[in-house]
Amino acid sequence: MRLVFAGTPAPAVPSLQRLLDSPRHDVVAVLTRPDAPAGRGGRLSRSPVGELADAAGVPVLTPARVADAADALADLAPDCIPVVAYGAIVPRSALELPTHGWVNLHFSLLPAWRGAAPVQAAVRAGDEVTGASTFRIEAGLDTGPVYGVLTETVRPTDTAGALLERLAFSGAQLLEATMDGLEAGELQAVAQPDEGVSLAPKIAVDDARVDWTRAALHVDRLVRAVTPEPGAWTTVGKVRVKLGPVEPTDVQGLAPGELAVEKSTVLVGTATTAVRLGLVQPPGKRPMAAADWARGARLSSAAVAS
Repeated sequence: MRLVFAGTPAPAVPSLQRLLDSPRHDVVAVLTRPDAPAGRGGRLSRSPVGELADAAGVPVLTPARVADAADALADLAPDCIPVVAYGAIVPRSALELPTHGWVNLHFSLLPAWRGAAPVQAAVRAGDEVTGASTFRIEAGLDTGPVYGVLTETVRPTDTAGALLERLAFSGAQLLEATMDGLEAGELQAVAQPDEGVSLAPKIAVDDARVDWTRAALHVDRLVRAVTPEPGAWTTVGKVRVKLGPVEPTDVQGLAPGELAVEKSTVLVGTATTAVRLGLVQPPGKRPMAAADWARGARLSSAAVAS
């Protein structure tokens, strides 16, 4: 099939690569978000998907809005537009342009976790199993009929980043299989059930602040869910620090937010048992072991995180 691939961040790259390598499909163009400032210098940078397309010699479209590329897409006459984390709304007028529509790879078992942050939501909720789905995009938010699914176990220490990396590669296989099935006329989309719907909106920086009055289990899940982005954080005194994944312990007796600073470890109290801090990143510095941070900040066990 003639394909225009729509995607932007690194998790979309395995899908594009797989379709580029497929002998059954021809990726005639890539649709990605416009170049954006990156790094301290703020220089414009191509998206990861755009970089791969450039390297493969595939034309790249970077409209501010999909509607701005409507004529170009019509001229390309794609049979289908596979989508992976493109990052922009597709207007209704463009949905019927390809013969097989726009087919999205979404990193959840729909109808669970519709929205921008399905992997983070699954980790934060403590789901033991999640997965990916391919579905035909319609006007609603991730509500379209489903072509295929795969499942993935959520490991006890998974961060959202680690889980998403695995899903990006297994999902690429699912997307290719969906394209193959559509080309062969062997796939029929199945409507999503009305039961089991849950939402996964984008996580804001404020949502990533650790609430030490929650149980250690919830603190652990939150930190892993927002790692690497936007990153868990707390304040100690007036200093805001980022936190890497923590380790729940069976240590009791610390009040929520109370620090216990020892030679090689730093514990923080929660509503239940304490958690052991892993990496800590002070402002303007690189992540470091919690014990090294505590020594450099001259923290004592009288310190409190909030």
